[in-house]
Amino acid sequence: MEELVNGRFLPEGVRTFQAVIQRLKDAGCDAVVLGCTEIPLIIFDSNSPLPTLDSTRLLARAAIRRAMG
Repeated sequence: MEELVNGRFLPEGVRTFQAVIQRLKDAGCDAVVLGCTEIPLIIFDSNSPLPTLDSTRLLARAAIRRAMG
């Protein structure tokens, strides 16, 4: 929290998230929801052990679809 909300993206923070996601993968998860607006700043499909679902991006896309039609 002290890192991401202050714009500090340290490699050890990224590794911590990656380790947690790896444990979820090992437990049988198929994907991970990035449910905090700051997490997608450091975790994305290319550096995550699992596919990611960015909740902010998904909600924004749904709002646009609804507004358009």
